[in-house]
Amino acid sequence: MPGTPYIVSDVMSHTVAAVGRRAAFKEIVRLMQDWQVSALPVLEGEGRVVGVVSEADLLPKEEFRDSDLDRAAQLRHLTDLAKAGGLTAEDLMTCPALTVHANATLSQAARTMAHARVKRLPVVDDTGMLQGIVSRADLLKIFLRPDEEIAVEVRKQVVADLFPAPVSDVRIEVRNGVVKVIGHARDTALVPVAARLVRGVEGVVDVEFELTGSGRPAAPQ
Repeated sequence: MPGTPYIVSDVMSHTVAAVGRRAAFKEIVRLMQDWQVSALPVLEGEGRVVGVVSEADLLPKEEFRDSDLDRAAQLRHLTDLAKAGGLTAEDLMTCPALTVHANATLSQAARTMAHARVKRLPVVDDTGMLQGIVSRADLLKIFLRPDEEIAVEVRKQVVADLFPAPVSDVRIEVRNGVVKVIGHARDTALVPVAARLVRGVEGVVDVEFELTGSGRPAAPQ
């Protein structure tokens, strides 16, 4: 519905490749290759997420294969050295797992990914059970939202409140996600507020204004 923020469950993948604690190193690598993913949730029991094993967790085995580090360097790399000797997902995984709930907004998921510098997040319920996976690519799907759908939301959620007819005559055009606000507004001081609200609409790439505060009103939509 217009005005309702998109949430993780709107874009996440429900089919997820995952491994158990005892999954062997080679099995993990093969699964990543087969599914073309860079990380896998690690599950226990009926599907509770206990960690994530990523390409970064696997690379130390190759990185330190022929390494000749001095003692000081070894101390700095204790975690990586330990993972270099890991044989199973339990040895290699990062835990606790960084996860997200299905009802989190896309903005919340994007901030979590950015701050943690990860490419995907397991989606879990309140008990930690795996429900799906959301990736950076999934979050970008929102920018495929149809232009007309964006225009309808901007008209209803922004223009109707800030520039109501008949005192203002404002029309909205959207092309490739860029919103153009055109026409005559009684109070152009509201433009900064309108810009912030329009940019908050899911799928908006940018917003431009061609508004006048006096003179002949623009033609009606």
